[in-house]
Amino acid sequence: MSIPRFRTSINDYLEGLPEPVLIRLYYSPATCLAIFRLLPAMAQLFIMTMLFNDKPLAATDLNDWVQDGSTPKQYEALEKLRGMHLIKESQGTLSLQKTFRAGLRNALTGGDHNNSFGIPCNTEDKHRVDIKFLDEHANNQWELILHFMVGTDTGKVPNNGVLSLLRHSGLMEGSTPSNMRITNAGFQFLLQDVNAQIWTLLLQYLNMSEDLQMDAVEVLHFLFMLGSLELGQDYTLVALSPTQKIMLDDLRDYGIVYQRKSSSRRFYPTRLATTLTSDTGALLTASASMDSAISQKERETGFVILETNFKVYAYTDSPLQIAVLNLFVHLKSRFVNMVAGQISRESVRKALSNGITADQIITYLTVHAHPQMRKSIPLLPPTVVDQIRLWQLEMERMKIVEGYLYSDFSSKNEYDIIAGYAHDLGVMAWEKPNKRMFFVTKEGNQQIVDFVRRKVHGGV
Repeated sequence: MSIPRFRTSINDYLEGLPEPVLIRLYYSPATCLAIFRLLPAMAQLFIMTMLFNDKPLAATDLNDWVQDGSTPKQYEALEKLRGMHLIKESQGTLSLQKTFRAGLRNALTGGDHNNSFGIPCNTEDKHRVDIKFLDEHANNQWELILHFMVGTDTGKVPNNGVLSLLRHSGLMEGSTPSNMRITNAGFQFLLQDVNAQIWTLLLQYLNMSEDLQMDAVEVLHFLFMLGSLELGQDYTLVALSPTQKIMLDDLRDYGIVYQRKSSSRRFYPTRLATTLTSDTGALLTASASMDSAISQKERETGFVILETNFKVYAYTDSPLQIAVLNLFVHLKSRFVNMVAGQISRESVRKALSNGITADQIITYLTVHAHPQMRKSIPLLPPTVVDQIRLWQLEMERMKIVEGYLYSDFSSKNEYDIIAGYAHDLGVMAWEKPNKRMFFVTKEGNQQIVDFVRRKVHGGV
């Protein structure tokens, strides 16, 4: 099966799948329910209207169900349904795709006989865990990944499977844990909410499934099943396929599921799993916030103050947010609930060299701006915004190359011969013919020296 390349959301991913693959997905009631929950509200309305209606629906009837001015939403809903092959159109009528229709009916009426919603364990767990424990487990595993991405020294490194996924997804680059660095895409990843971050990694995991000889349909079935499970309930592995049992090892590392040990015959979904297909996001209770101890107040109101003199004050005690700020701010002071620093040419250049763009820095400062700053128009000081962009342009103009400068040639002919050889080798980094000067890379210098001795100076 050919799987589409990485998409930005699960809906985009599903729309890119061939129709035969989607029909295979629709044989699972849990998958049908999950896909229904991911659709826009108006698309859900159209589906529910057709779900228990055995006759095809006139396409013109849709206009009577929506208010004036809702045409764009109606068009978007129909495009989603067409993209996922959920509706069939014939001679001006609409009907639900029959496999999806049967699967969703079974999900809503309790007619699922395929155990697509998992099988709860019927024996007592001697090591039973509660929801608080599951939240802490998910929090610790997910934070380990985020802290590693921003370079926080926690003394721990994610497992090889996580590192491979971070590299494969382009969120980080580097061959070993010690030299892995966050990329432009990685910084953009940090700006997403937790639920979007989870799907970003899972979608890339889906793209890797072919290389791992895993059936992507079974992978999707398991992910959608997890989104329908009950938080705090333990489930047996009996109904899982070999592919899904392999997935448990990886999902444990992401904090999506909990198993006491790899040989355990039961697993618990965490809140990261049970909110996969929810529109509420992966927000945890106050006792275990998934946003790395970022308080609800910080999320709602912002915590960063940026002054015209480039000084930054961040009212947060979140280690993760402090680590993110450290990517482009030179932090100088840290207090109980605040850090202070300054945006400088060096700090911005460090961020730019790691693939972070000026616009991403500005977006981060805008999204997390303190309420006091939101009273100003414009929100951020224009002088700071312009300077950050100028520093990026400066980086784009200048490129540091180690090498050697050749000058003082005895004649134009001698210059042309040696410069031509440097061009042929591909080691010419800079040239100014009218001054008879050129610059070659460090790696190519010895070849130029050997050529000069052999051809120009007769081997001297």
